[in-house]
Amino acid sequence: MSKESISKIYLIIEKIEYIEKIVNDSGNITQALEDVITIRPAILMHLTAIAEQFDKLKKSHADDILNQFDKDDLKGLYDVRTYIAHDYEGINLAIIEWIIRNGLPKFKMQCEKVIENMGN
Repeated sequence: MSKESISKIYLIIEKIEYIEKIVNDSGNITQALEDVITIRPAILMHLTAIAEQFDKLKKSHADDILNQFDKDDLKGLYDVRTYIAHDYEGINLAIIEWIIRNGLPKFKMQCEKVIENMGN
């Protein structure tokens, strides 16, 4: 694992933690996503950034890292990123809420495991 690849994993964790803080400060996910002026755009930008980091890992052929993630989860994240970029006004907030509630904790746990396995 290259240092550059590992730095992307740390950045993914950081972005997930930003979303967690935003949601926590807002009270809950639904309230956070209702704020169309600042909070929802911030969450969507962080989700996009997370997907971009995974895409950079893919383009750099960091298969040793990517193989530790579910391929369907990664595809779903890429799809959401594309949807955010190309149909911003038509975003299904129920999907975004599901990702925040279920997907991000799983990605965070997997990223932490990648870092933990670095020394092994």
